[in-house]
Amino acid sequence: MSILITGANGTVSSAVLRSLAGTADVRVLVRDAAKAPSGVEVAVGDLDDPATLDRAFRGVDTLWLLTAMGPQAPHAGMNAVWAARKAGVRHVVRMSAIGAAHDAPTRNGRLHALSDVELAASGLGWTVLRPAFFMQNLFGSVNGDTLYGATGEGRLGMIDVRDIGDFAAAVLRASAQHKGSTYTLTGPASVSLRDAAAALGEVYGTPIAYQPVTPDDAQQSMLDAGLSPWIAAVTKEYLTAYSEGWGDYTTPDFEKVMGRPARSFAAFARDHAAQLRP
Repeated sequence: MSILITGANGTVSSAVLRSLAGTADVRVLVRDAAKAPSGVEVAVGDLDDPATLDRAFRGVDTLWLLTAMGPQAPHAGMNAVWAARKAGVRHVVRMSAIGAAHDAPTRNGRLHALSDVELAASGLGWTVLRPAFFMQNLFGSVNGDTLYGATGEGRLGMIDVRDIGDFAAAVLRASAQHKGSTYTLTGPASVSLRDAAAALGEVYGTPIAYQPVTPDDAQQSMLDAGLSPWIAAVTKEYLTAYSEGWGDYTTPDFEKVMGRPARSFAAFARDHAAQLRP
């Protein structure tokens, strides 16, 4: 069985690759071979350019499909699904987004809903993963003894990216068992950033305060840091929805498939203390 990993240098696909360690016949799709991860077969191609995909997809049995967030994401996903059909790929495991739906409160969620429907109608075997807010999104959020965040008092069923990697690897290795399934992946508990600050206090051995910032201020900070206006605006849409309680839930999907609970925020914080407070 040959597995092709897209988005290979990104946070989630890197976690998928780590979780696939020891699996034979793993190939990565990259735009630049010089930047490819080591230890796997490399195919050069660009999901935005369908002419580059036929050779890269040849001989692939199972595809991990992750497209970069942006207004062009459905175009990239469409090209990948079409290349998969032509190449005889049997199963696509697609990284979607939490709450993806035609009436989602974010443009990103609505775009993912379009791509999810397209994959389901493709005739290919498919599985869709919709992970919650990443715990790793909080890297660098602690300044001194204060955690800054723009989700207000909203609670989030946030998940460790390492668990997304483990879950995706399990599905990729046994894709036939997950045909036609959509999984919403959350952590074991829904927590607010105020709760997270308390957990971080236990890690650092000193009280950590939580300082809410507004979604508008967060958007401006992203623009000041050089993020694109689209990414900054859509991230603000997520932050606004989260602050209104949109992400306040958990699901049993992770434990049902993996046979263990997802990592708690406290466990994540202990493992990543330096990245959270540089």
